[in-house]
Amino acid sequence: MALRDELLKSIWHAFTALDVDKSGKVSKSQLKVKDNFNRQDFNKMCWTLSYRKNMEQNELKICNDDAFKIWCIFNFLSEDRYPLIIVTEEIEYFLRKLTEAMGGSWVEERFEDYKLQLNSKQQCLNAWELISLVGSGHFSKGMDHQTLSMGIGEVYQELILDVLKQGYMMKKGHKRKNWTERWFVLKPNTISYFVGEDLAEKKGDVLLDGNCSVEHLQDKEGKKCLFLIKSSQKSFEISASDKKKKQEWIQAVQNCVTLLRQGRPAPHREARQKRRELRLKQQAEQEELELRMRELQIANEAKQHELENMRKALEEAAADAAEEEKRRLQTQTELQDRYRRDLEREKLVRQQIEKNLAEKSTELEQYLQRVHELEDMYRQLEHALEDERRARQDEEIIRKLQTRLLEEEAKKRAELEQIHLQQKQAISVTVAEKEELEKERLAKESALQAAMKQLEQLELERQGALEQYETVKKKLETATNNTKTWKHKVAEHEGLLRLIQPGAKGQQNITNWGPAAFSEAELSLREKQWQETKNQY
Repeated sequence: MALRDELLKSIWHAFTALDVDKSGKVSKSQLKVKDNFNRQDFNKMCWTLSYRKNMEQNELKICNDDAFKIWCIFNFLSEDRYPLIIVTEEIEYFLRKLTEAMGGSWVEERFEDYKLQLNSKQQCLNAWELISLVGSGHFSKGMDHQTLSMGIGEVYQELILDVLKQGYMMKKGHKRKNWTERWFVLKPNTISYFVGEDLAEKKGDVLLDGNCSVEHLQDKEGKKCLFLIKSSQKSFEISASDKKKKQEWIQAVQNCVTLLRQGRPAPHREARQKRRELRLKQQAEQEELELRMRELQIANEAKQHELENMRKALEEAAADAAEEEKRRLQTQTELQDRYRRDLEREKLVRQQIEKNLAEKSTELEQYLQRVHELEDMYRQLEHALEDERRARQDEEIIRKLQTRLLEEEAKKRAELEQIHLQQKQAISVTVAEKEELEKERLAKESALQAAMKQLEQLELERQGALEQYETVKKKLETATNNTKTWKHKVAEHEGLLRLIQPGAKGQQNITNWGPAAFSEAELSLREKQWQETKNQY
């Protein structure tokens, strides 16, 4: 979280306290301009403007300074939305660190009970509710006020002042080389050392950066547990009280240097950012889950509506069936009434026949037998009507099933025809491509054969040229030998001529053997003859 966001939270508390009529405005006369900005002084000023209006100090077991520290811790751990609140996870984080700072043990069951009470009302607290929770001593039972105040101060130094580690150690001086006990305070980018733990008199700083290093040193000058801190400006020799503290300080400084090299913030700030990112991720997942639940609910309502429509359709079908049954019963009643009237009429006729025609009893018995047959036929007629109704219902069901099957068959046939057409097209394309590839292969084979023939022809021509070269070479060697022979003969002949012929009176030519015995014209003639003879060979 940037410094601007942290200051905005303090400013929000101050402006909320100054906004008495809750109009969202504060007059200029209520504001003060302060030079030499200091973060702690700024927070103290905002605290002074807001705590008197919101906090009831009489019921608390902590002092005003401890309440101010809790207020600053609240601003550090609160969410980045207004009005400012701190969620349950951050409350547990703060109370756990406070319990560890007081040297107590964290009771998970007690916080779970408190979380249940908190969730029944709300899932967060404001700054004054958090101060009231710590000041009431609910989570510090068995601890005295001094221990609680020291625990709050330690958590405040770590979270607000970025104090990663502090304690007494011996430091070797740079000028007098003497050993002096100092109170060291480690922050993410510096190590400050003071005369005492009250931080009243500051003696110096060790500036940390990515190039700093920490080294173990051997015991010397009567000092043990030595280590060396190398910075870009100076080197500091430190002596811890025991090996455990030495290792803790070395590890703490190395962690700070690693964070500076990687450009990461302090561990508690990085942990807070990760918790917030995790909460935002969980909130996004929860919102996505709620959205899916709403979608499922809408789908369920649609299904319910569809089922309701189906139920109404079934009720209507049942009503139609009941109406049909009612009509059938009415028809059956009419038939029974008609049959009853027929029976009564037949009975009257029978009585009349019995009275008048006693002798015709045989015919009467036959008639009664026919009446019984008519009753059986009526019963059979009723059964036939019932079977016909059921057959019609079964026929309607089968007809609908056949219609659906015919539609599916038509759809499947269309799909098969489409697939068949695609296969034909694919086959035609494949055949065309295959023929094209075959043509290319034949063309390439023809070109290869022609190239092979040309290569063989060139090989034959090369061999012929080589034979001609050997022949010419032999002729050249022969001609060279003949030339040498003729040159020798000419030279001998020219020497003989020079001995016989007297020298010319005019200018004489000079040869390799002295003055020539022939003129310039004779020399030209001899050269021409010799060249012709040479060309013949």
